[in-house]
Amino acid sequence: MTHAPKSLLALVALGLLGLLFGLRGIPSTQAGTAEEGGKASASDREVANHARAMIEAGRQTFRFDTFGDEHFWGDALGIHRAIAGAALGGVGPGLGARAALGAGLKVDVDALPRPLLDQLKGGNVDLGSPKTTVALLKLHAIVGLTGFFDTRGTLTSIGMQCALCHSTVDDSFAPGIGHRLDGWANRDLNVGAIVGLSPDLTPVVMLLGVPEETVRAVLASWGPGKFDAALFLDGKAFRPDGATAATLLPPAFGLAGVNLHTWTGWGSVTHWNAFVANLEMHGQGIFFDPRLDDAAQFPIAAANGFGHVKSDSDRITPRLAALHFYQLALEAPRPPRGSFDAAAAARGEAIFNGSARCASCHVPPIFTEPGWNLHAASEIGIDDFQASRSPDRRYRTTPLKGLWTHRKGGFYHDGRFATLNLVVDHYDTFFALGLGAQEKSDLVEYLDSL
Repeated sequence: MTHAPKSLLALVALGLLGLLFGLRGIPSTQAGTAEEGGKASASDREVANHARAMIEAGRQTFRFDTFGDEHFWGDALGIHRAIAGAALGGVGPGLGARAALGAGLKVDVDALPRPLLDQLKGGNVDLGSPKTTVALLKLHAIVGLTGFFDTRGTLTSIGMQCALCHSTVDDSFAPGIGHRLDGWANRDLNVGAIVGLSPDLTPVVMLLGVPEETVRAVLASWGPGKFDAALFLDGKAFRPDGATAATLLPPAFGLAGVNLHTWTGWGSVTHWNAFVANLEMHGQGIFFDPRLDDAAQFPIAAANGFGHVKSDSDRITPRLAALHFYQLALEAPRPPRGSFDAAAAARGEAIFNGSARCASCHVPPIFTEPGWNLHAASEIGIDDFQASRSPDRRYRTTPLKGLWTHRKGGFYHDGRFATLNLVVDHYDTFFALGLGAQEKSDLVEYLDSL
């Protein structure tokens, strides 16, 4: 074995040191495979292009894909007939645009042609007429609803998308009319009232095994911003205290890094997407969850094989990957400037991480537990009614980013606390934290800042 000259070793050492200190000045995202200036490798460009394509495909699915559910909402329940009204080939008086906005349906201003926008500004559109609602459906302008038309322009069916419940608009043109805000919970949407438009609820009546007037009473009990995803599983329409068993619509943003989805867990984001598309939206696909075979906990689901769904045509499974990808790209929106007291929020952050012990469960920066983020009702000081309707019989630690966007309807899964102040009071009492009035106020300001 020969040895290199000392002078050569010194040069190599100096070169390595130079390289080391040179890299220390470069951000890690650039030191490896920078994409700027055309320096990205072919593999890096392929990944970036794939990500962009997935986001675009997922956005399209989220906003416009019915998964074939028009066979249920339109063909079976005939909701489109009630929207159109007798004058347009349907039944009844029809649903005018003003009434549609009143039920929480939103209109995408970017789908409206300029002449129509001018007419709306001038007050020259009859918002009380079902014709206007049908025209908006033809323009694909009603967020989360797709109308199907024959060659004569007659509304023949209607389908729903993810965006119906998990998008709203910014009201930039008028209340209920504006640019889309994907991922926001539509706390104005009266899902029960919209489903209740159906002139024939026979499929639901047969599934639940109760009279039609009972079904309509249940739908009417939900109110704005609520939906009962477990009704078709266990048939429990009301809580023991007589209140509706429906829960608040959760946001679909800020889910990156979050393990379990929904108020009571159930599964990952993509599990819940498959669950909803097949069992709630009534699309055509494949779904497997043998936990629903438990006849004691899920009598309706077990009797109807909802844990083993297999349609002849699967229009759901091929869409799940891109849909998941798009949802994970939806960041929680930042609070508007001036909407909270910054100095108080800074004090509240110290309380959140310290004496209030919030961060022990709501771990920054995802503000839920990394891992299995569920707790028994007894751990958070509330009843277990809604938890008992899920496989794990627990409640999820809710991610807190973007909390300011869904103040309407209250907090917790059922809106039992009207304000964040009441949430803080609950935990202060339950955990005997001994927080003072100013500390509680600062903590709320911090929550509003997330």
